[in-house]
Amino acid sequence: MAKKRRKMKKKAKVIFLFLGLLLIAAGITVSVMNIDFNKPTTKKPAEEIEQVPEEPKRVETQASLIMVGDALIHNSVYNDAKTAEGGYDFRPMLSEIKPIVEPYDLAYYNQETILGGTSLGLSNYPRFNSPQEVGDAFLDAGFNLVSLASNHTMDRGEEAIINSVNYWKSKDAYAAGSYLSFEERDTPIIKEINGITYSFLSYTTWNNGLSTPSGKEYLNNEYSPELAKADIERVRDQVDVVMVAMHWGTEYSLGVSSAQEEIANYLASLGVDIIIGAHPHVVEPITFIGKTMVIYSLGNLISDQEGVERLTGLMASVTIKKVEEEGIVTITLENPKAELVYTHSSPWGKRNFKVYPYTSLNDELLPNYKSYYEKYKGVVTSMSDQIQMASLE
Repeated sequence: MAKKRRKMKKKAKVIFLFLGLLLIAAGITVSVMNIDFNKPTTKKPAEEIEQVPEEPKRVETQASLIMVGDALIHNSVYNDAKTAEGGYDFRPMLSEIKPIVEPYDLAYYNQETILGGTSLGLSNYPRFNSPQEVGDAFLDAGFNLVSLASNHTMDRGEEAIINSVNYWKSKDAYAAGSYLSFEERDTPIIKEINGITYSFLSYTTWNNGLSTPSGKEYLNNEYSPELAKADIERVRDQVDVVMVAMHWGTEYSLGVSSAQEEIANYLASLGVDIIIGAHPHVVEPITFIGKTMVIYSLGNLISDQEGVERLTGLMASVTIKKVEEEGIVTITLENPKAELVYTHSSPWGKRNFKVYPYTSLNDELLPNYKSYYEKYKGVVTSMSDQIQMASLE
């Protein structure tokens, strides 16, 4: 009997254990079935979650610009560039300034004499025509902005201009001031460097009495307030920076004429950022009209004119800074600098032409060069104390 009771007790325990498990399982099922999946949780809606405000995005970029003066290619200069093979190589003449120019994003020069090429026959003053290898040398030195409108553009007629324009079209450079049609002249050219958009225009106020043919005024951009206004308004709202090269002023004058000042003020009122002057063949002051940088004359970069004044030119540079914040774009011109340059040639036979920065000169290359430096430094800075001149020390 005792064994039988023990067996009964053991069976009862098993039954109770089984029933307990069933009850537990049933409870879990009921709990799960009673969950209301549509009931909102205690988590806050997205709009009520405290948001950390984003910092306003500020994008800042800059581009460097250097500007030099006239490539006035006299016959003595191109004869010095002749090679044994019968071509021309002007690169040695620019070798001293090439390391200075190359690091800049943008580099400007004025091609004073037309690059009609050797096929037309080269020529000297007063009706110049220069080898296209001049352009090759400037491109090699890092130049990529070229002004073509000058008082010598029409020297050798339409054929020379066509040769010149087609030459520059085949190169990686932005050439302005001379075109092959009205459509070409009036079509805005907008380029970009380091996120900064820019447009470049070129005009001359002189033509040496060689007016462009009627109906072909596009060959040489002769300045008028109306033309400049139309050109500038066409691009002003599309770019960050507008640059204008002006062939103006009085030859061999270190001072600024009233006509130059009038045009400079007018261009500044139209929103031009940088005005780059040529034609006097000597240096003139650099100044600011409001936010507009005005270089009245860079003088000659390379030539065979007589006298230290005409062999002295200017390299001017500036940093173009762009800041974009909350949809507002601000352009500023910072760190305007200038450095004098000098074209040296051998005193015997007018050979070995080479452009030197004044900072590389000595009394053998240019006797009393320090006194010349002080004189022309005074001219350049006479209208503004913002210009930092390179030091000879």
